[in-house]
Amino acid sequence: MTADFTEHLTAQAARIEQALNALLVPDALEGEVRRADRLLAAMRYAALGGGKRLRPVLVLETARLFGRSDDGVAMAGAALECVHCYSLVHDDLPAMDDDNLRRGRPTAHKAFDEATAILAGDGLLTLAFDAIAQEAVHPDARVRLALSRDLARAAGLGGMAGGQMLDLESEHRDRTEAEIRTLQAMKTGALLRYACRAGVILADASDEDVARMTRFGEVIGLAFQLADDLLDVEASPDAMGKATGKDAEAGKATLVGLLGREATRAELNTLLSEAQAMLAPFGAKAERLSALARFVVERKN
Repeated sequence: MTADFTEHLTAQAARIEQALNALLVPDALEGEVRRADRLLAAMRYAALGGGKRLRPVLVLETARLFGRSDDGVAMAGAALECVHCYSLVHDDLPAMDDDNLRRGRPTAHKAFDEATAILAGDGLLTLAFDAIAQEAVHPDARVRLALSRDLARAAGLGGMAGGQMLDLESEHRDRTEAEIRTLQAMKTGALLRYACRAGVILADASDEDVARMTRFGEVIGLAFQLADDLLDVEASPDAMGKATGKDAEAGKATLVGLLGREATRAELNTLLSEAQAMLAPFGAKAERLSALARFVVERKN
């Protein structure tokens, strides 16, 4: 990554951090009775102070490509990041992937306890829909409703949660390439697809542009998972900030395990070419999204 891109990515992540911080305050909102101190602390621990913020930054950058970059977009990105952070908290639990480290520090259930971590995940998930409903996100309530519906579908039964279930069912069992691609498109790809789609919708772009950037998000989602699977077998725990080699240990079905490392790298290059082709009609305006696509493919942690 160039220094300019790194600086821009840091600044965009800081915008998301600011929006998350504004959501996770102790003062109760209208309709709330009281915000429990320990639960709020666990939610803040899980959501603030770390992470690449890739999903909300994709919302910001996609919306910016089509002419919108105000704080309402950052709030929509923060809503998506709440869903992502909830999923990490639950994914780390002993009943799921059983991880003790996340982003180089104790996971939420280690820093607090399992019950508090479960509730923190629940709190972040529901907070996401509070955030996406805010008028600043978009003046048209119908657009906010569509974004909320799409986020629910990306996160739920037919998306991330369903993909996690398929992933658990695949442990120590043979899976076809098609089955692995399906579960990965759900578990990892659904939220990344949503990020790119949401950004275009927030900017009131054309149906053609929504379809183009939705496909861009699908490509980025698959590339992210392939890169993540490679890192699990090649990167060190220090670089990743969490344990590595756990996919093979848990008998998880991955394309790296099925196809091998070289075939996976070749597909990553193909996906990067497709992502850049999707952005080609926008020329230099899409330079930062193109850099994000390359970052997904070439990242080291």
